[in-house]
Amino acid sequence: LPAAFSSAQCVRPIVSFSNTIRGVHNHGRVACLATSMSSTSMTMARDTENELESRKYELLNIVQDTQRGLVTTADQRSAIEEAMVVVEGFDAGKEIDLSKLDGTWRLQYTSAPDVVVLFESAARLPFFQVGQIFQKFECQNESRGGLVRNVIKWSVPRLLEENEGATLIVSARFSCISARNIYLKFEEISLQNINISDELQTVIAPAVLPRSFLSLQILQFIRTLKAQVPVTSPERRSVGGLYYLSYLDKNMLLGRAVGGGGVFVFTRAQALIF
Repeated sequence: LPAAFSSAQCVRPIVSFSNTIRGVHNHGRVACLATSMSSTSMTMARDTENELESRKYELLNIVQDTQRGLVTTADQRSAIEEAMVVVEGFDAGKEIDLSKLDGTWRLQYTSAPDVVVLFESAARLPFFQVGQIFQKFECQNESRGGLVRNVIKWSVPRLLEENEGATLIVSARFSCISARNIYLKFEEISLQNINISDELQTVIAPAVLPRSFLSLQILQFIRTLKAQVPVTSPERRSVGGLYYLSYLDKNMLLGRAVGGGGVFVFTRAQALIF
C-alpha cells in the first residue's frame, strides 16, 4: 500500500506556479483582445454613421436648388438618383419600422408627375400658390399598416393668406405587403383650414365700420369650412397605388412610387394637428 501510494504520488499532475502565471497572462490577453475587438466595432459603427450622415447631407444639398423638383437638369436628376442609391444602400434589406415611420414628413424633392404639375401650375398662374407639402403617417400602435395623409398647403393671393391659405388633404389607408412595399388605398379628399386674407376680411367686414352679426358669421363660416369628398363609392373600386420605402431613419424618408411614378425625398417635420 505505501508503494502504491508512492507510485500514485509520482504520476499526480503537478500545478506549478509558472503554469498559474501563464494562465493569468493568457486570460489577460483574451480580455485585451475582446476589448480591442469591441473598440474596433464601435469605431467602425461610428465611422459608418458619420459616412451615412455625410451622404444624406450630400443628397439634400443636391436637391436644394431644384425647387422641390420643379427645376432640374438631366445632370441634376442623374446626381440625385446616384445620391439616393448610395443612401439606400445603408438601409438595404431591413424591414419597415412603423415606429420610425409614424409622424410628419416634409417634402424636399420629388420627380412624381402628379406633384410636379402643381409646382408648374403655381409657376405659370399668378393666382395660385403651393406652400409646404407633407406626408403624415399614423401607425404608432399598428403592426402591418395604418393611415397616411398627403397634406398640401396652398393659397390664392389677395383672397387667402400667402402659402398657408388653405389645406388640401388626401387620405389613404396603407398596408405592408412586403418588407419595404406598402399598398395605398385612397379614401378621401378634404379641404380645410381656410385662412382668408386681410383684404378679403375688409371686404366682408370693413374695418372702419362696426362688424355686424352677419359679417362675423360669414367670417366664422369660412374659417371653419371643411369640404370632404370620398374617393370610393359602392359603384367603383378605390384608387390605389404601390409605394416602395427605400430608406427610413429618424430624420429621413426616401420613397419610390412603383411603376415609374417618381421618387420622393422627405425630412422629419414638426407634428401636424388637424
